Amino acid sequence: MAQTTLAAAGGLALGERAWSGEGAQSAARPVLASTWGFGQQANEAALKIMQQGGSTLDAVEQGIWVTEADLSNSSVGIGGTPNAEGVVQLDACIMWGPGHKAGSVAALEGIAHPISAARRVMEKTSHVMLVGEGARQFALAQGLETAQMPTEERRQAWLRWRAEQEERKKAQGHDTIALLVLDAEGHLAGGCSTSGRGYKLPGRVGDSPILGSGLYVDEEVGAAGATGIGENIMRYCGSFLAVEYMRQGLHPQEACAEVVRRIAKSEGRADLSINFVALDKAGRHGAAGTDEGFQYALTTPEESGVRTPLRAP
Repeated sequence: MAQTTLAAAGGLALGERAWSGEGAQSAARPVLASTWGFGQQANEAALKIMQQGGSTLDAVEQGIWVTEADLSNSSVGIGGTPNAEGVVQLDACIMWGPGHKAGSVAALEGIAHPISAARRVMEKTSHVMLVGEGARQFALAQGLETAQMPTEERRQAWLRWRAEQEERKKAQGHDTIALLVLDAEGHLAGGCSTSGRGYKLPGRVGDSPILGSGLYVDEEVGAAGATGIGENIMRYCGSFLAVEYMRQGLHPQEACAEVVRRIAKSEGRADLSINFVALDKAGRHGAAGTDEGFQYALTTPEESGVRTPLRAP
C-alpha cells in the first residue's frame, strides 16, 4: 500500500462548485474515509482488520480505537479535554448500513473506548442511545475497559483554565474522528467518537453521538460524518443532509459543500467551524468545510494518504 499525501489546492466561495472530478472514485475496495490527518492511522488499522478477515463493524470499531487511545489527541478518547468541572465525558455512535442499525452513547465517563459501548448498545439492546451513568453502568456490565481520565496533562490544563476563568475553545479545537467504510461487498458502515468541546458544561452533548448529525449511513446511498462545533451541525442534521444530497445525485464532495453553503446561508455568517466527509455507494468520496486546515484521510488497498479539500467559507 503506497503511502501518499494528496492535496487539492484552492478555496471555495459560496456558489462555486467544489468538485473538479479528479480523483473522484476509488476502484479498489474497501474504501475508507475519515476526518482529519490522524484519521489515516485509524483507516489503516481498520483496513488491516478487514484484510485479516474481520468484519466491517470490527474494522470501524477497532480503527476508531486507535484514535481513542492516542493520548496526544485532546478531542477524542482517553486524552480528551475535560468539561468545566474537570470530568471527561465521551460521546460516540456507530451505524451499519444493512437494516439501518445503530448504537450511541453520550456523556460517558471512565470508559476507554466509547465506540465499543456504542456498538454494544446496537447489538445487545433494543435501544439506540444510552447516556450518562446509565451508559457507564451498561459499559461496565459488558466488560468494557475502563481508563483514568483526564490524563495528568489534561488535568493540569484544566486547573490552569479554572484559575484563569477563561474559555480556551479555539486552542482546544473540535477534532472529532468520524470514520466511514465501503467494504468489498458494497456494504456501508461508519463510526464517530469525541470527548466533545473543551471545558463544556457538564452534560453537554454535541453532534457526534446523534444519528443524522455527527454521522449517518444509508445502505442505498452513502455515508457522511462531521467534525467542528457540534451545535452548528446538529441544528441542521448535517450528516443526514449530506447523504440526502448524494441521494439527489450530487458527488460526495459537492454534497458536503452544499451542506456548508446551506448552513452558512441560514446562519448568515461563515465562522461556523463545520466540516464534513462523505463516501457514496460507488466508492466516490469527498469533503468540505469552513475550517482552514481541515483535512480528511483516504485509504484503499492501493493507497493511503491525507487530502485537503476545497474550503467552503
